[in-house]
Amino acid sequence: MKRSSPVSASEPEIRSPSRLAAGLRTVFAKLLDRYGPQDWWPGENRFEILVGAILTQNTSWAAVERALDNLRAVGALAGDAESILEASPARLAGWLRPSGYFRIKAKRLRNLCAWFLAQGRFRRLSRLPTARLRAGLLGVSGVGPETADDILLYAFERPVFVVDAYTRRLFARLGWIGGGEPYEDLRSRLEGGLAPDPVLLNEYHALIVRHCKEVCRKRPVCGQCPLAGGCRFAARERIHREGIGSCR
Repeated sequence: MKRSSPVSASEPEIRSPSRLAAGLRTVFAKLLDRYGPQDWWPGENRFEILVGAILTQNTSWAAVERALDNLRAVGALAGDAESILEASPARLAGWLRPSGYFRIKAKRLRNLCAWFLAQGRFRRLSRLPTARLRAGLLGVSGVGPETADDILLYAFERPVFVVDAYTRRLFARLGWIGGGEPYEDLRSRLEGGLAPDPVLLNEYHALIVRHCKEVCRKRPVCGQCPLAGGCRFAARERIHREGIGSCR
């Protein structure tokens, strides 16, 4: 069967909801088969996940871990949000230095901690429906959609799909999205294609992160990819290589 524009990443394939759901299940199954369960939980407890969601903005998790280690070493995580707010902005920024943009992140973390305490901590926040909880998080200065969804999925175990740079890279290369769609449009489409199961969505996001770090990197290793058979980017690279070979 002839395929139209098989290598175009700028013109994503328009998939029906049922076909998108089937494709998402296939991608998940192949990644799970390759890497196994990730059991990914970025933090030692729920409050650390809140902190980590701010610190991971525009940096790697390895850098976040160094900043978290600083906070643990001085006991700034032992007393929940109060310990963060009791530290001076300058001291807090110093502890966060390994995560980059540390002065900005110190301010954003203080904003989140103040909101967290004012809303009654996890005890009261956990009672809120997801849409209301998400709206509250988005009302905190410095908390954008991706950060809010990180917190919802990992700290509150809510069924949301985190759309990060890895998610955009993977599905854009597969040819399912253009890559520049608004965050909410992508989140809605991807969530709609999967069961509202936080365990599944947690595992899915973790698998995407691992795959994009190891194989679907900025300079991808398509020859090692379990998704290459249905990937437009891989098809384009294959045609490019064959074209070069035919000219020799």
